[in-house]
Amino acid sequence: MGDDDLKARLLAVRKAPPAFEEVTVVDRVERSPRMLRVSLEGDVLRRIEIDQPAMSVRFVVAWPGDELELPEWNGNEFLLADGRRPALRTFTPLRHDAERRRLDLEIVRHDGGAVSGWAETAEQGSVAAFSGPGAGYDFPEDADRLLVFGDETAMPAIGQLIEMAPDHLALDVHVETVTPEAQLDLGPRDVDDVTWYDTPAGAQPGGALADRVETLTGLPDGAHVWAAGEASAVQRIRNHLFKTLGVERARGTVRGYWKPARQ
Repeated sequence: MGDDDLKARLLAVRKAPPAFEEVTVVDRVERSPRMLRVSLEGDVLRRIEIDQPAMSVRFVVAWPGDELELPEWNGNEFLLADGRRPALRTFTPLRHDAERRRLDLEIVRHDGGAVSGWAETAEQGSVAAFSGPGAGYDFPEDADRLLVFGDETAMPAIGQLIEMAPDHLALDVHVETVTPEAQLDLGPRDVDDVTWYDTPAGAQPGGALADRVETLTGLPDGAHVWAAGEASAVQRIRNHLFKTLGVERARGTVRGYWKPARQ
C-alpha cells in the first residue's frame, strides 16, 4: 500500500467533528482590560450538553472584509470553499442555558488575533459559527488534591474546575497573567491556595508557571495535575512531570491552548 493510500484510509476513518452552525451575538461585556465576554444565541445551543469542566468548542468568525462562511470538514481539518483555513479558535463554553439557547465565551484581548479582533467590535446581531462541544475533564476518583496551572486563556476553564470540583478535593491553583489587571474572580468556591504570577516583559508566556512546576520534586500520593496554556510552556510542564519526575500519565492532564503568532 502506498503512502497516499494509507493517508486516505486514515482520513476516511477519522471521526468528523460536529458541523458548524450559525450563532448570533446578543451581548458583549468587557470583563477586564484583557478579557471580553461574548454571549451567543442559536438553535444549536439548545441541542448541546455542557456537563464537564474545561470542555471545548470551535468558534469561527469571518476574516476581515469577508462574509461569514461555514467551513467544511475535509477528513482532516475544517476549510473554506476556496481552500483557506477559517478564522477558527477553540474556547471553553461557559454559562450554557439550553432553554434560552444561550452560551458565553470569554476571549483574551490581544493584538493581531483574528477572533479577538472580531470580538473587539462585535455587537448585537453579529454572526459567527459554532461547533462542539469536545470532552472536558473528569475529576479522578482517587484524587484528594488537584494542582492547577494555567495562563489567561485557561482562566475560564479554571473557574469551572473550581466551581465543579467535589467538596473533598483540595485545590492548589496557579495562574499567570500579562498584567495584574487581568486577574479575575475565579468563582464562588473558596480554594486552598491561589497564586498569581506576572509574565515579565519580553519573557516566554507561561514561563513563570513552567518554572514553578519545575520546582516540584514529586507528587504526593493522591495529587493530580491539570495544566493548560501556551504550547511551549505547557511542553516544559509535560516534560518535567512525565519524563523528569516519572509521574504516571493518568495523574496529569496537560493541554496546549495556543501558540504565539509567527514573526
